Amino acid sequence: TDDMLNAIDEVNAKHVFIFPNNKNITLAANQAKSLVKDKEVIVIPTKTVPQGITAIINFVPDLSAEENEEVMLEEIKNVKTGQVTYAVRDTHIDDKEIHKDDIMGIGDAGILAVGKSVDGTTKDMLAQLVNDDSELISLYYGEEVSEEEAEKLTAEIEELYPDMDVDAHMGGQPIYYYVL
Repeated sequence: TDDMLNAIDEVNAKHVFIFPNNKNITLAANQAKSLVKDKEVIVIPTKTVPQGITAIINFVPDLSAEENEEVMLEEIKNVKTGQVTYAVRDTHIDDKEIHKDDIMGIGDAGILAVGKSVDGTTKDMLAQLVNDDSELISLYYGEEVSEEEAEKLTAEIEELYPDMDVDAHMGGQPIYYYVL
């Protein structure tokens, strides 16, 4: 909360939007909002980075803060997020047997795929996320993934989903090979 209050204080604006990008940060964001008296703080309860990016992309400077809030809240509903990481221990979650160092594809509602390879698990997870309403797949590759590896996977995904726009960006995030 203190970090957010300091950041809000640094912003020269009447309206400040906060994108927590994590459900565990939303409470602190709302607490910061309640403590600020000289600016209007608007918390958009994003749970993932792709939701935050979507909200920001949909900001329109000519709209009021309230109108932007309404648009952002509506648009983040259209985002499905998948994150690809590794298991730190043996466990059993969502009817899936997981062993230490297995690759996991985690969706908004739980673990969607488990496998031995990053690319294979990512594609298995995507198969559960993509539907007829899907339009765009954005891959944000982490610090452990090379640009060449990300480009290779992007090309494979483009072949699997030829009617969709697919793009890759260096996210540089630790722990997660890909955030989609």
